Amino acid sequence: MPLFLIGFIVIAAILRFAALAVSIRNEKRLKAEGAVEYGAGTSTILALVHIVYYLAAIAEGLWRAAPVSAVTVAGVVIYTLSMIALAWVLLTLGRFWTVKIIIARDHELVTNRFFRMLRHPNYYLNIIPELIGFALALQAFGTLIVGLPVYVIILRQRIRQEEEALRGRFDAY
Repeated sequence: MPLFLIGFIVIAAILRFAALAVSIRNEKRLKAEGAVEYGAGTSTILALVHIVYYLAAIAEGLWRAAPVSAVTVAGVVIYTLSMIALAWVLLTLGRFWTVKIIIARDHELVTNRFFRMLRHPNYYLNIIPELIGFALALQAFGTLIVGLPVYVIILRQRIRQEEEALRGRFDAY
C-alpha cells in the first residue's frame, strides 16, 4: 500500500477518535445534567457497523493493493469535505453534539437555514460522504457496494428515532 494511503488511514483514524472524544465528553456532561438518551441499541449497532466498515475498507485496500489514482484522489477529496462538514456541525451544535441521540433539559433546537433546509446534515454531509470517500480512497469497491447499503438501513432507523425524539421534545420541530 502506498505511503500516501497509509497516511490517509492514520489521519482518518485520528479524526474519528478526536470526534469520539468530543462526543464522550459531551455525553458525560449532558447525562450528568439529566439529559436523556434515545435509541441506545441502534447507536451501538451503528457504531459497530462504522468500525467494521472502516476495517473492511482497510483490509480490502490492502488486499487490492491499488495504486494511487484519480479514484483515490476523488475519495480523499470527498472524505476531506465530509470532515469539514463534521467540523461545521460540531461548531454549530457545540456541547449538544454526540454520536448518540441525547437530548438535554436545556437543549436548544437549531433552526438556522441549513438545518431547516437539510435535516440531519451530520448524516448527509458528513457520515455518508465520509464512508463513500473512505472506500473510494482505498478503492474498496466491495466494501462500498455491500457496506454502504447496510449502513444506510441502520442509519434510516437512527434518523426515525431521532425525528421521534425531537418531535417529542420540541413543538417547533
